[in-house]
Amino acid sequence: MTGHQVRWSAEQVLALAPDAASRRAGSRLAAPGPWSGTGTGRDAVWGLCAGSGARPYRTAVDLTGPASTCSCPSRKFPCKHALALLLRWAEGPGPVPPGEAPEWAAGWLAKRRRKAVGGGSGPADPEAARHRAERRARRVATGARELEHRLTDLLEGGLADADQAGAAPWEEMAARMVDAQAPGLAARVRDLAGVPASGPGWPGRMLAECALLHLLCRAALGLDGLPGPLAATVRARLGLTTEAASLLADREGVVEDDWLVLGRWDGEEGRLAVRRFWLLGRGSGRLALLLSFGAAGRTPELVLPVGRLVTAGLAFHPAGVPLRAVPGERRGEPVPGGVPAGVGVAAALAAYGARLADDPWLETWPVVLAGVVPVPASEGASWRLADHAGEAALPLTPTGRPGLWRLVAVSGGGPVTVFGECGPTGFTPHTVWSEGEAVPL
Repeated sequence: MTGHQVRWSAEQVLALAPDAASRRAGSRLAAPGPWSGTGTGRDAVWGLCAGSGARPYRTAVDLTGPASTCSCPSRKFPCKHALALLLRWAEGPGPVPPGEAPEWAAGWLAKRRRKAVGGGSGPADPEAARHRAERRARRVATGARELEHRLTDLLEGGLADADQAGAAPWEEMAARMVDAQAPGLAARVRDLAGVPASGPGWPGRMLAECALLHLLCRAALGLDGLPGPLAATVRARLGLTTEAASLLADREGVVEDDWLVLGRWDGEEGRLAVRRFWLLGRGSGRLALLLSFGAAGRTPELVLPVGRLVTAGLAFHPAGVPLRAVPGERRGEPVPGGVPAGVGVAAALAAYGARLADDPWLETWPVVLAGVVPVPASEGASWRLADHAGEAALPLTPTGRPGLWRLVAVSGGGPVTVFGECGPTGFTPHTVWSEGEAVPL
């Protein structure tokens, strides 16, 4: 660890926790009693934590990720021991003094460094990849035609049939889209299953979703004739993504920058746990979305501290307006990022509208709002974020309500900077800044 190393605050450590239970457990374990052999050096922290067994758990954290390893049986990342170790480290050099990493921690760290430098196994054979892509394109086209027939049958039979049939027919069709190697179509079909139960006005929402799905099917069938940027967007919406190794192998396409971690969201898609991170390049000004998945009860492994700057290269998936990216090598440890520059409500709506023109299947667009004030709900209106001058406002979406009271408390009735997603139903806040520090919502 260098003399310029900045230790994180307890709030920044706890923001890494995968859930509330892990935050509570990590805080309890941060007492001195269970810990021994703690130390820090070369962008890493390590220690031994006594458990119920005879041997203590070996816990280490690579601060440049951050990433962690622990000999405990937990399937969460980071586990409560890693969180507790970081909380001890955040207190200062007393609980976790500088030192040389023990062999078990040094070996894990060296393996991570070699993997970062090596960059993986590299892209696959180009000719074999081309043949696989052609086979997949044929299967996707077959699936799109089948889905079009299903949508036609639905509209000819009337939407009442969709309400009475339940979710089973849609789940079956989604499974057929998975077989056709079109996960994007499968996800949209699954979403249709829940529309009839979404409350008053569901027929209109069903028609709108069917129209977008029909448009995507037609675009898939005419993919070769589309302009390059639109074709890239359609491929992304179909789920035809490029392998991460291939993206990172194109060094000219990798954007090197100091990336501010704007926000984080944890949720589920089908049987997968999903974690999203949004980043903003300090030099490039580019927005990026990183995705991480966990299956069979495991939490996603990607962990980034919200509000910190991460120096790394990102490779973007092809799209009309590239947003989703994969991380390459990261250098150094995250440092405080300050408050990002933002825009007003009108500019945020204009940005979302411009992106929607490029991608009609776009659901939300990340945006930083500056100088906005939470406005309480009134008769016939939900909570809103309004410009300080009161000239424009964005309603908060139902999914943004869990963090509402924290947002209100941080604001104190005054203007604040907020990061979130702007969409057709309003704004979903993820992070607010208070006195220069990011507060996840």
